[in-house]
Amino acid sequence: MKLICLEEHVLDPTTAQASMPAALATAPYLPDWGKTVRDGNNPDRSRPQVIANTDSTRKGMDWEGERLADMDAAGITMQVLSLGGFPQYAPPADQPALSQAVNDRLAATVAAHPDRFAAFATLPWSRPDAAVKELERAVRELGLKGALLNGRPGDTFLDAPEYGNLLAVFNELQVPLYLHPGIPVPAVQAAYYSDFAPELAARLSMFAWGWHNEAGIHLLRLILSGALDRNPQLQIISGHWGEMLPFWLQRLDDSIPPAASGLARSITDTFKAQVYVSPSGMLTRPHFNFIYELLGAERILYSLDYPYQSLDGAHEFINALPVTDAEKAQIAHGNAERLLRL
Repeated sequence: MKLICLEEHVLDPTTAQASMPAALATAPYLPDWGKTVRDGNNPDRSRPQVIANTDSTRKGMDWEGERLADMDAAGITMQVLSLGGFPQYAPPADQPALSQAVNDRLAATVAAHPDRFAAFATLPWSRPDAAVKELERAVRELGLKGALLNGRPGDTFLDAPEYGNLLAVFNELQVPLYLHPGIPVPAVQAAYYSDFAPELAARLSMFAWGWHNEAGIHLLRLILSGALDRNPQLQIISGHWGEMLPFWLQRLDDSIPPAASGLARSITDTFKAQVYVSPSGMLTRPHFNFIYELLGAERILYSLDYPYQSLDGAHEFINALPVTDAEKAQIAHGNAERLLRL
């Protein structure tokens, strides 16, 4: 079975160096991950596992060599590459040039391995007007397949008025926006995830819960703002089985009907029409069963969250799904080929 994975990251040393001071000032707990616990020692190799941050950083910096070897070993046909880290924390004045350089390198990497890679652009998110220009360039000139955002674009979420033109360009170009987790609002992190041992607080704030709650709120705010009603061709990709939101849709509909939201559709109907969901390496059957019943196979993409997780069990999970072979093919590669026009 061909496997196309859509949440697979690269790292860029120049962007990382530019963004890290502000990221650390906002989230000083980031370095506490891995200080007392080293990931990657779980003996269960039936599914992807979090790997040590030193290993994931090394793999992320290697865009081709070790990555292609890992893909070959796991039987991964194609990765859709995207920039990891927190590029929106780079100085706003530097973000356009940084984004252009990364997107140029992404395009060159795809051109060197067109059967193995596609890519999502990174944008100068703190500069909405510049982000519009770079999205248009990345898609129209470089052939990138959309863009990925690692958390909030700045001090707000994308439903803020200044991002209206950018969302309209996604709609016009008919390319998806991948809403990836990112650093929680500092006041939320302090209130919800602190007062534990540093290692525990860091993990809870980041990839155990805080990042995902942040991404779910981001998507919910976009829906409630009417941004998807105004941009009916805009397709959002939400990883980690929808960042908690699908499991609460019925409650949201019951609590916020269109009479209260002012939306043209229910929250669930909007989600089903304009959101794709991907597992991001959370290859667990109960999650799949729920999402499949809610959305059907046609709204599920595949992803493993490389290099932050291992590639264990990628084929085994797809092969064992209790769906038809045609639906397995949709999830494994067909939906990605259609959405990204691969």
